[in-house]
Amino acid sequence: MNKSYYVTTPIYYVNDVPHIGHAYTTLACDALARFKRLDGYDVKFLTGTDEHGQKVEKSAEAAGMPPQGFTDRVSQNFRDLADFMDFTHDDFIRTTEARHFRACQDIWKRLKDAGDIYLGSYAGWYAVRDEAFYGEDELKTVDGKKIAPSGAEVDWVEEPSYFFRLSAWEDRLLAYYEANPDFILPSSRRNEVLSFVKGGLQDLSVSRTTFKWGVPVPDDDEHIMYVWLDALTNYITATGYPDTDSSDYQKFWPADLHMVGKDILRFHAVYWPAFLMAAGLEVPKRVYAHGWWTNEGQKISKSLGNVIDPIELVNKYGLDQVRYFMLREVPFGNDGDFSHRAMIGRANGELANDYGNLAQRVLSMVFKNCNAAMPDPGPFTADDNVMLSATYGLLNTARKHLDVQAFHEVLEAIWVVIRKANAYVDAQAPWKLKKEDPERMKTVLYVLSECVRNLALLTQPFMPEASSKLLDQLCVAEEARSFASFGPESALKGGFQLDKPEGVFPRLDVEE
Repeated sequence: MNKSYYVTTPIYYVNDVPHIGHAYTTLACDALARFKRLDGYDVKFLTGTDEHGQKVEKSAEAAGMPPQGFTDRVSQNFRDLADFMDFTHDDFIRTTEARHFRACQDIWKRLKDAGDIYLGSYAGWYAVRDEAFYGEDELKTVDGKKIAPSGAEVDWVEEPSYFFRLSAWEDRLLAYYEANPDFILPSSRRNEVLSFVKGGLQDLSVSRTTFKWGVPVPDDDEHIMYVWLDALTNYITATGYPDTDSSDYQKFWPADLHMVGKDILRFHAVYWPAFLMAAGLEVPKRVYAHGWWTNEGQKISKSLGNVIDPIELVNKYGLDQVRYFMLREVPFGNDGDFSHRAMIGRANGELANDYGNLAQRVLSMVFKNCNAAMPDPGPFTADDNVMLSATYGLLNTARKHLDVQAFHEVLEAIWVVIRKANAYVDAQAPWKLKKEDPERMKTVLYVLSECVRNLALLTQPFMPEASSKLLDQLCVAEEARSFASFGPESALKGGFQLDKPEGVFPRLDVEE
C-alpha cells in the first residue's frame, strides 16, 4: 500500500473576494501535495469554503440576496481562483453540502453523549466579524466602543446556548502538546498556544439562537451550531465521516497537516483537538500557522485600497514567477512584504539569469556542438563527480525541509546547486574545449544536462510549467518524471535528438 498524505487549507470565509492571503495558503499546500505525489505518496489535498454564520447572513442581506444564492456566487470565486492558479486539490468542500451537515450533527451527538455539551445561557462579548467570543480582559475601548485584539467591534450578546466543556480539557491538551512537540509549528506559535491554554480555558459557547444560517443542532431546532464547530468539522467530512469505515477515512485520517493563517491558530490548535478528543476521534498530526503579507511595507486592508489581487499579479508576472516569489521571498511562517521591485528582482535574477540561463546555455551548446544529440560521456573527473553528487543530494535535503514546511529552505538549497552549476560551466569552459578537447567538452555538457534534468524534476512542485518545458526539451518521458527517476540510476542515456532549445523564464521588462 502506498504511503498516504492528507493536507488541508483552511476553508475560506465567503463574505469577501479572494486575495493574496488565500492564494498563499493554498499555494503552500499545492506545492507540498505535488511534492508528495511525485515522491510516491497517495495524496489527498482539500480546500473549500466556509459558508455559515451571522457574518455571511449579514453580507447576503447587504447584497439583497438569500444566503444560499450569495454563498453559491462567492464560493465560485474561490473555485475560479484555484483553477486559475492551477492548484491540484482533490476535493473542494462547501459547508452548505448535505455530507457536511451529516458530519457536523454526528460529531455533536458524540460530544453530547460523552457529557461534554450542556445547555446554559451565554452573556458576553461577541465579534461578528471574527465569529469569536472575547473575554473582558482581551478588549480595549476606542471612541467608546469595545474592540477585539483583531480590531473588530464586539457586541454584548445574551442568549440561551449550549456549551462545550473546554475547561475540562486543559490538562489533556497540555499533555498532548508535550507528547507531540511538532503538533504546532513554527515553534514561536506553539509558545503562544501553550501560554493561552496555561492561562486557563473557559467553557465554549457552541450554539446560537439569534439567527438561522447554519447547521441545526440535533434534537433542538431553536439552536444552530457555532460556526467554528461547523467549520472545523469540514476536515473529517471530506474523508467520508461519519462513516469511519470508509476507505478515505481509514487511509487519510488523522490529517498530516492543517495549514492555516496565524489569526485562526487558536481554533485549530486548541478547540479542534479538544472537540476531537472529546468525540473519541484522532487528532491531526500538525497545525502550521504561517504569517501575513504586507504590500510595499503597508498593512493590507480594504480601507487603504491596497489589497493584492493574485489574478492581476499572475497576469503581470507569470504563474511560475509568482509561485516562486511567494514561497522564496519570506522564511515560511514569518510575515512578509510584497514589493514589485523584489518580485522583478527574483524573477530576473534567480529565474531568468540563474536557472533559465543555465538550462538555455547548456542545451544550446549540446544542440550546436553535438549535432543536436545528447552526447555519451567519457570518464568523469573529480570536478564532474562533485557537481553530480551535489545535484543528486538535493532530494533528501528537500524532503527534510518540506517535512517542517520550510519551503524557502528547499528553494535555497536548489539555488545553491544552480549557482554551483553556473560556476562549473565557467570553470570548465566548454567553448574552449570544443577546439582543445572535444571529447572532454561532451562529458562536461553531459554532466550539465544531467544536472538540469534533476533540477527540473525537483522544481516541478514549485514551478510546474517551466519544469515541464525543461523536461520536454530533455526528452524525458512522462513516466520518468516522478522522484523515483531522480538520481544516477535514471541518468540520461546519450544519443537522443534534441529540438532547438527555448528559454523557459523570459526576463521581465522593468520599465513596463
